[in-house]
Amino acid sequence: MDTRQLAAFCAVVERRSFSQAAERLGITQPAVSLQVRALEKRLGTQLLDRSGRRVEPTEAGWQLYRGAQRMLALEGQILADVAASSEGELAGDLVLGASTGPAAIALPVALCEFQRANPGVRVFLSVSDTQSVVERVAARELELGIVGAARRHRGVRFEPFFSDQIILACPPGHRFAGRTVSLDELRRDRLILMQEGAGVRQIVEDALRRQGVRLRDLDVRLELGLQESVRRAVEAGHGVTFISRTAVEADLAAGRLAEAAVEGLDARREISLASATGRARTRVAGAFVEFARELLAG
Repeated sequence: MDTRQLAAFCAVVERRSFSQAAERLGITQPAVSLQVRALEKRLGTQLLDRSGRRVEPTEAGWQLYRGAQRMLALEGQILADVAASSEGELAGDLVLGASTGPAAIALPVALCEFQRANPGVRVFLSVSDTQSVVERVAARELELGIVGAARRHRGVRFEPFFSDQIILACPPGHRFAGRTVSLDELRRDRLILMQEGAGVRQIVEDALRRQGVRLRDLDVRLELGLQESVRRAVEAGHGVTFISRTAVEADLAAGRLAEAAVEGLDARREISLASATGRARTRVAGAFVEFARELLAG
């Protein structure tokens, strides 16, 4: 029902006068009369007795008045709740997904720091490959997705989130360690890849294609799926791999892995923020994006 009509009706009942109701509501007397007549027409019954010196509600009018008071009180509570949700402490759920690369590097720290700063927020992070994250964002199962490659999708918009460098990781003492190697040298060494659909793999595949090289031109012996599996295989000496430098910084510092670059290969990528086209970002999600960008920029 139109709450403006109900408010006008209740004001007339409480003041027993159209003119005093209009003064209370800050509108004209004809406007109040119009609202009440529209209400009576919709309900198909007379709500006010106008025959005496004072306006009196009919039996139906009293029944409507009691229900209208409850509706107007509920409306006021809803408006107050909505207003409160845009002010004060953050509270609610942050439901997001990430591909295996971003989920293993800076994102966990950003989420933990954000939750610690906002105890009223609950964080739910699911991890899968880039394509799966994008599809779940499009289906609105996830509010945000953090992925290593901006795959085209009609229902998803992408925006830059933070930068990440891709390196060629190799075992300590490997002939590539600390060098920039040629594509010919890379062809002659055993390469370990993450599964198809992984952001790092797509970035590397695109960069190689620009150099006239396809993945099947390389000596790919293993496809191990998760970034952690690939990292461990390289550490154990089973080959070399392309991987996020941030993900293996501790291993590089401890000497468990070494890094190399490939000549002519653009080894930097943008980690992208994915959200459903046309979906308004919640206050919690907006606050996290702002918080994470500031943290990661530092």
